[in-house]
Amino acid sequence: MNSDSYPDIRALVPHEGEMVFLDRVLTAGTSTLCAEVTIGLHSVFFDATGVEAGVGSWVGIEYMAQAIAAHAGFLARLRGDAVRVGFLLGARRYQTSVPLFALGSVLHVHVQHVLQGENGLGAFDCRIDDGASGANLANATITVFQPDNVNEFLQRSF
Repeated sequence: MNSDSYPDIRALVPHEGEMVFLDRVLTAGTSTLCAEVTIGLHSVFFDATGVEAGVGSWVGIEYMAQAIAAHAGFLARLRGDAVRVGFLLGARRYQTSVPLFALGSVLHVHVQHVLQGENGLGAFDCRIDDGASGANLANATITVFQPDNVNEFLQRSF
């Protein structure tokens, strides 16, 4: 499958407008997904006040989280289900080799589903690579939670 055969990223994540940070899905399968994001002047959190212009590499956690959401949305659409909201619970050992993702960079955000509990808890190994060179820029293991009924879960939690 080429990237043109995947649904628009906005149909896969429960985000709207400029809060969708990823540009498109490049590949997807039952346990993996790769999304692309190009760092531009209008990228959320773009900063041109430093020596180099770009997006702080700390935003990589959100790129990873949205790629996980896109994977969940992709699987939901395969089953004919609606895209649902999930929660980022935490990141284990987020490591990055760069202080920022530079203007013009094309990033490939890879997620691999490594653990899923019956209670909705899951874990993903994630990485961000430079799309041009393939160099690894960031890594993390991210824990997520997707309850069966988000509204019921939120009402019980608060």
